[in-house]
Amino acid sequence: MVSKLSSDEVLNFLIIVSVILIGARILGEICKKYKQPAVIGEILAGVILGPSLLGTLFPDLFKEIFISQPRSYAAFDGLANLGIILLMFIAGFEVDLKQIRKQGKQAASISLMGLIFPFALGFATVYFFKDKVFAGSTQSLGISAMFFGTALSITALSVIAKILLDMNMLRSKLGNLILTAAMINDFLGWILFSIIIQLMKTGKQEGSFGSVGIVLLYTVIILTVGRWLVDKIFLVANKFLSAGVLISLAVSLCLLSAVFTEFLGVRGIFGAFLMGVVIGDSKYFPERLQQILHQFVVNIIAPLFFASIGLRVNFVQNFNGEIILIILLIACLAKLIGSGIGARMSGLSKNESYIIAFGMNSRGSQEIVLGALALQAKIIDEPVFVGLIVMTVVTIVMAGPAMKHFLSKENVIKSKPKETYTYVP
Repeated sequence: MVSKLSSDEVLNFLIIVSVILIGARILGEICKKYKQPAVIGEILAGVILGPSLLGTLFPDLFKEIFISQPRSYAAFDGLANLGIILLMFIAGFEVDLKQIRKQGKQAASISLMGLIFPFALGFATVYFFKDKVFAGSTQSLGISAMFFGTALSITALSVIAKILLDMNMLRSKLGNLILTAAMINDFLGWILFSIIIQLMKTGKQEGSFGSVGIVLLYTVIILTVGRWLVDKIFLVANKFLSAGVLISLAVSLCLLSAVFTEFLGVRGIFGAFLMGVVIGDSKYFPERLQQILHQFVVNIIAPLFFASIGLRVNFVQNFNGEIILIILLIACLAKLIGSGIGARMSGLSKNESYIIAFGMNSRGSQEIVLGALALQAKIIDEPVFVGLIVMTVVTIVMAGPAMKHFLSKENVIKSKPKETYTYVP
């Protein structure tokens, strides 16, 4: 017989959702007012309402809200996990396959160097600092190294898009190049992480070839045959169905793709992300419907997931300055050097390369999602997770001012008359 929540459990579930959503939205809006991504405020809401602050200052109140009814919190956790699946789905909308084809060669140079260099440095870091940083991991050192390399490699597409919008660079040639490079970077990063999840489940390095094959085969199928099929489905659906039903159809396809990849042993969020790329590329699923989904997910569902992160970890007890400093230095050096070299290789000027490097260095929700999944899978422990959160926030905060600084230098150089370049001994 199917069980259901009791009246008290339903009441507790509603209290949890209300408290978390209100706190996350208020702090998210405050961050946006100061030109920072809302995700920072949403995580901070979880830290305040979680064991770090509320649980320390008012332990009885914290237990009454979040612990007294375990099934209520389990229901909330399920809702939060649905939120991250839908968030990765709409993140796929931002991957413009046409733009990748148009600027592919130049963007690929930036993206690949911005992925390979951090991955290699992150991989090596685990072996150098394994006793300091990854001593708490229950997975093999190879899997921990692959995770850390991947976590340092991914650029936050949504964050850099917001920064470019604030700087009025979104439609510029340089802005388009950064976005395209970030799209490629995100896409390859999620494939890498899906491979890591497969390796973790097999527990063997020998399982890697099968894991890679499954991930790549599904990716190829859904971006070719699947893309054509989904386009035809929406072509027919547009003639007979209302806007509301089209949105339901899109979400259903997202969930089916998530179910399929989870069944294959790959995380459901990867299937949702791929379906988002495919549906976002279809001209029969209009922009206005994408925006409706985007607003609902970003403002209602996703904040529940990011706030729930603060409920899982005591940030005060697990704050380790040495681990944070190692992660922050390695992350910034690796991404800035890799992306900067890639930009120079693609023919950009020195200052333009710095602009791209700091843009690509900004992290965001993807790193937080990866960190949360890795914590759940015991690839990392709580101090490393806290370090990844701090690294994400710092790289977001530093990206905009650094890009503006080098953009102003680039504009000054371009505006100078040729005579100013003459050297007189």
